[in-house]
Amino acid sequence: MARDIVPLADYYSLESPIATELRRLLHNLQKNAAEGELKSILLTSATTGEGKSTLSSLLAITAAKKGLKTLLIDCDMRRPTLHKLFTVERRHGLTEVLGEGVAGKSVIKKTTLDTLDIITAGASTPNPTELFDARQIGALIAEQKFYYDYVFIDSPPVIPVSDPMLLAQEVDGTLLVIKAGATAREVVARAAEIMSSGGTNLLGAVLNNVNGSLPYYYDYTHYNYDYSPKPEKGSQRKSKSNPNLKPAGSRPMNQSAGDRTDATDKKKIHR
Repeated sequence: MARDIVPLADYYSLESPIATELRRLLHNLQKNAAEGELKSILLTSATTGEGKSTLSSLLAITAAKKGLKTLLIDCDMRRPTLHKLFTVERRHGLTEVLGEGVAGKSVIKKTTLDTLDIITAGASTPNPTELFDARQIGALIAEQKFYYDYVFIDSPPVIPVSDPMLLAQEVDGTLLVIKAGATAREVVARAAEIMSSGGTNLLGAVLNNVNGSLPYYYDYTHYNYDYSPKPEKGSQRKSKSNPNLKPAGSRPMNQSAGDRTDATDKKKIHR
């Protein structure tokens, strides 16, 4: 018998190491907001398989857990993931808004968290490039910013397609997700260069998959990171945290694109 699929939000533990890192990242974003409006944030990566969809989902969950009304939008119409992570129907989402003129508010789906809603990628389309319209998506984002504290957008990777470069001009800021030990520094540099062009606001980079890829002192276990409450004697503490989720380290938000790339180089990012 097949195992029931549990939504990602149900695995999230406030006491886990990754939750701590995500709260730090959210805090940095909120500090940046003091310098101007920062309600819509695009998450992308240089290439595929760097964890941007998981990270955007966890960041949205983190904001929602803090009581911030949050909307998560899946703008990756080629390889959408968010409907799987939150166990909701993929259809009736972004492609219906773009291709059929469906109202944005009608495609918003509820999650297991009261403060977190989601817009899925919608039905599969054979021509996502033709259907993609950054300005129309930007109008949708601008409309929803009135109702939500944060709107997070999961986009395709930078190098294969132009979608994130165009979408970056429609949001308040962009985060670049980098998979440690997998992404070549030249590729990271090129992605940062693309996303920094055209006056877009590249907020910083988030280093993912740090365990086993960086020196030992970057590993949370080196510092006895687990500081969760100890169970009382005679009781067995149950945790919903997902053992497969790895903490993501955040880059300082005040670095330039070049500085971020240099910092990443020093962490030995390689193929």
